[in-house]
Amino acid sequence: MSRISRAVISVTDKTGVVDFARSLEGFGVAILSTGGTAQRLRDGGVNVQDISEYTGFPEMLDGRVKTLHPKVHGGILARRDVSEHISQLQTHKIPLIDLVVVNLYPFERTVAEPGCTFEDAIEDIDIGGPTLLRASAKNFRDVTVVVDPSDYKIVIDEMKKNNGTTTLKTRFYLARKVFQVTSKYDTVIADYLMNISLPEGEN
Repeated sequence: MSRISRAVISVTDKTGVVDFARSLEGFGVAILSTGGTAQRLRDGGVNVQDISEYTGFPEMLDGRVKTLHPKVHGGILARRDVSEHISQLQTHKIPLIDLVVVNLYPFERTVAEPGCTFEDAIEDIDIGGPTLLRASAKNFRDVTVVVDPSDYKIVIDEMKKNNGTTTLKTRFYLARKVFQVTSKYDTVIADYLMNISLPEGEN
């Protein structure tokens, strides 16, 4: 795997994210981000490009559509060892994305809060986050994906030892962790929906 050169960072749990992003900058990694994460990174002195500026397409639908764009997912899902994939990216001017750092809307915590409404719950179902995570984990041979802030140190330590990249063993470990997290996340949502009824008037 070549050096990590571009990262997407979009996190609900912002623990340690500024220090992590500063370390990435030290390796020359360009950072793309969204919303509150981008603001937190800028406040911490990190140079960030908004996803909307990167894609040329604004965030819309009250934030429901932010990262769901070919310029994001093409850069993540392209196999670096398939010349046709690289050629297609070049044709459409899509840069590679080598690192994805995402954690999810706190659905379980939201529905446990007193007074949580059906609409509150529905709006806290993350779409873009799981999609980014699954895409990155699927392409773990080429992409490093981080869903847990406790793994920031592992990534930085490996980048220090391996000329700005991570090992396949670690990328596989991180990918497996992603599918554990997204599986649990979907199970919590399914369990919630199975145990409620539609609000009155919605039938």
